Amino acid sequence: MTAPQITATAGFSDTRETVAAYVALTKPRIIELLLLTTLPVMFLADDGVPSLPLVVFTLVGGTLSAGSANALNCVVDADIDARMRRTRRRPLARQTVSRRSALVFGLTLGVVSTVILAMQVNWQSALLAVVANAFYVVGYTIWLKPRTTQNIVWGGAAGCFPTLIGWTAVQGSLAWPPVVLFLVVFFWTPPHFWALAMRYREDYAAAGVPMLPVVATAHDVARQILGYAVVTVATSLVLWPVTHTGVLYPVIAVVLGAVFVGEATLLLRRSRGSDELAVLQPMRLFHLSNLYLTLLFLAVALVPFIG
Repeated sequence: MTAPQITATAGFSDTRETVAAYVALTKPRIIELLLLTTLPVMFLADDGVPSLPLVVFTLVGGTLSAGSANALNCVVDADIDARMRRTRRRPLARQTVSRRSALVFGLTLGVVSTVILAMQVNWQSALLAVVANAFYVVGYTIWLKPRTTQNIVWGGAAGCFPTLIGWTAVQGSLAWPPVVLFLVVFFWTPPHFWALAMRYREDYAAAGVPMLPVVATAHDVARQILGYAVVTVATSLVLWPVTHTGVLYPVIAVVLGAVFVGEATLLLRRSRGSDELAVLQPMRLFHLSNLYLTLLFLAVALVPFIG
């Protein structure tokens, strides 16, 4: 290979790594979950299939807004991320992107997302996205996360806003159905995240972050996880009378809820005799909680067609 070819190959590789680093700042896997709770609500709000341009602009604006919040979260948490096994390969922790560059990137995404939502969707959805972004970065990352064991309970509210954004994108105003779904995600977040935090409690302890599994026994955490799981399922059933979903939705919600609560119950039982990760197996609940929310919101998207 000649010198120019080697230089070109190296340049392409560097560019690809740089792009990958900036994409990683947005935390794509988290964005996927947020989009999952946006699109089905748009179907529900439209009582059918919403227009393709509206869906595209809403999802693009929502993706950029979430990416902005996640990038700014990485800026604030760079030191913490470097001390945790789960996050030490993030771009700022590895110093593949500078804090200044990540800050500019995050703010730029936030501005672009606001413009897209305001001009192509409506100002209500744009305003909700800005509020969610600010609450996640300032409310959760800066204020709640380092100060209280209830950080993810209240801070997790930022991840509930896509239900409101999806509804207002179609309807232009809020109503009870998106509020119910907001609360479903709100109550679902603690058991989902605490299961993950149980797996990485040593990481959070080393980073000085007071996640509940760091300061409470595994049994106490499991007990709270079960409580929130029960409330999540109960709240999901409220959508039935509020939206007149028909019979099939509550049947699906009950079946999914039984599996979710059942796994939380098993975690509680396992925690009575041991706090060892090999015994607790908290990631079983973590992965199952993702599946629960995915299938529940799929059922929400189907309500206009099966209700």
